[in-house]
Amino acid sequence: MRATGDLFGTVLRAASGEEPPVVVSREDAREAARRELTKGRYHDQEPSLFQRALDRFWDWLDQLLNSASGATPGGGLGLTVIVLAVLALAALLWWRLGAPRRTPSADKGAALFEDRARTAAEHRAQAEAHAAQGHWNQAVQERMRALVRALEERALLDPRPGRTADEAAAEAGRPLPAHAERLRTAARAFDDIAYGGRRATPAAYEELTALDGELERAKPDLAASAATGRGSWEAIR
Repeated sequence: MRATGDLFGTVLRAASGEEPPVVVSREDAREAARRELTKGRYHDQEPSLFQRALDRFWDWLDQLLNSASGATPGGGLGLTVIVLAVLALAALLWWRLGAPRRTPSADKGAALFEDRARTAAEHRAQAEAHAAQGHWNQAVQERMRALVRALEERALLDPRPGRTADEAAAEAGRPLPAHAERLRTAARAFDDIAYGGRRATPAAYEELTALDGELERAKPDLAASAATGRGSWEAIR
């Protein structure tokens, strides 16, 4: 505080007679002191606005934790145990349930095909390229698109823009009843991966690839499909 010393040194020298005494009123002295203390050299060591705000935040957090530990059985140790228990429970739920899933739309999934129309062979080639690079999410999605496109090419499904994976599985299960359950499983896997935040695995891709191959060789049960269609129409009537 050298500058403060200079200020008071001037006052002392005047009082000691080293310099001619000057009569200063109380208001003038106060104003002179105020002007002197507004100079930057008196504030060089003061903390910045950010530092003061940070200090207040830590003080508030410290008071909050102290209040919580005082209200918790066992004091600070009890509070620590509770916090660790909550974190362990959150980790367990994350491990069992995975990442939070995106809520599907009202029609149980978005459209299966989102870009230009491609053949089943093109979708299969794209799926294999993704699988070769270890991109299992994209590989599973493309293989599911290949499967549905192949059924459309065989006229087992009517080509329809905006069809979802769930709708395709339900419709394909009529002429292919032996594969209906696996088709529904494949559709759920597609939705979970494409819209639910799940991660695909090589095993999931291999299962879908095997189903695609089996459907290529499967003979449709047209009688069962027609019966299902009649039953649905009669129920509607």
